[in-house]
Amino acid sequence: MKALTQYGRQAEKHWREHRPKMVRALEAKGQLNQMLFEAEEKTKDEMATLRLALMKLGKTAQQAHTQAWEMVREKYILLPPES
Repeated sequence: MKALTQYGRQAEKHWREHRPKMVRALEAKGQLNQMLFEAEEKTKDEMATLRLALMKLGKTAQQAHTQAWEMVREKYILLPPES
């Protein structure tokens, strides 16, 4: 099995802390790793697209990376806490 990247590891840590019910449900179905891989892949893909667009607008590579992360992180990695 492929190892998680920094995004997948960050998602797992965040989900376990802030979304424990979701994590337990995914583990019970044997789907946690699959969902973590999907979250990191979607994050990487969307960030790559945004980085290129931001660099075309004159941002440096670092500025584009930072801004893309800020735009994408809450969609897939830093999910809102469970109520």
